[in-house]
Amino acid sequence: MNDHDGAGAVRPLTLDWVGRQLNAGERIVRTEALHGGITAEMRRLTVAAPDGGIRHLVLRTFVEPSFADHAEEMLNREADALALLAGTGVTAPGPVAVDPTAAHCEYPSLLMTHLVGRTVLEDEGLEARVPVLARQLVAIHAVRPAERPREYQAWATADGIVPVPGADAAVWSAAIDVIRKPAPPYEGRFLHRDFHPGNVLFEVEPAGPAGPAVPRITGVVDWVQNSWGPADLDVAHCSTNLALLHGPAWGLRFAEAYEEAGGALATAASERLYWRLLDALAFAGGVRWVARPWREAGRTELTTQAVEERLNAYVTALMDVLGQGVRPGGSGTL
Repeated sequence: MNDHDGAGAVRPLTLDWVGRQLNAGERIVRTEALHGGITAEMRRLTVAAPDGGIRHLVLRTFVEPSFADHAEEMLNREADALALLAGTGVTAPGPVAVDPTAAHCEYPSLLMTHLVGRTVLEDEGLEARVPVLARQLVAIHAVRPAERPREYQAWATADGIVPVPGADAAVWSAAIDVIRKPAPPYEGRFLHRDFHPGNVLFEVEPAGPAGPAVPRITGVVDWVQNSWGPADLDVAHCSTNLALLHGPAWGLRFAEAYEEAGGALATAASERLYWRLLDALAFAGGVRWVARPWREAGRTELTTQAVEERLNAYVTALMDVLGQGVRPGGSGTL
């Protein structure tokens, strides 16, 4: 086997377990680390058949001790979601096998099919990709599982947020006060819960006589956080990522694109602001972890400081656009 990623190759027990999931005569001939993940190791496995055919699988492995208590739940949740999505119009990997308690592998692991395509994080072509991303998210929210997944979990609390360096203290204080209030009522939807450009695979048809290049989504990956909650929360998460990757204006634009694609968001500005800030403020303490895989993917200009500056600008923009009544100097209510 050619372990393309060297010392971090698939571990022996895990390799044996994967081998037992293959068809007769198949063997793993190559492993390759996939970059971009934060919580788990991801590897693409090249599998050769006796007739010379080649296929690929993807292996997710939770190796970090900090995730030991959650790995079983997360892997089972993702495996269930992948099985559910197989009967829908949302393209996702197919589940092959799961060892959520590391009964057979060194660490909890999930084996799944591999999708073609690549993540696209560059600024070029973004205007064409945003509506495509929005339509994909509307399709995800249209999925109606027979059994609801767990209720969404907030990734920030008002008391746990520390403003990024250089933040406008008054603006951030007002923003934090917004999410200190109880969550608004909402109509529940099936959520990806971590939908953003880094978890969407694209194929871009080259430009030709018929017109410019057309981006096409080939699949959505990383379903470990899928849950039940407001569409606004998925929209908020993708919006924050777009704001940090490409600038605050794109974070604001995505919500518009979602509604243009037929999605429904909260009617009241105060409710939209709550969900948008609940997500955006959660990034304050983890910018360095978010920015690192973006730099590894080629966006070397996205230093921790640069992304913190964009987060501050995005929070300010949200308060300007949706939070007129709670903006410093305002009436304090919406």
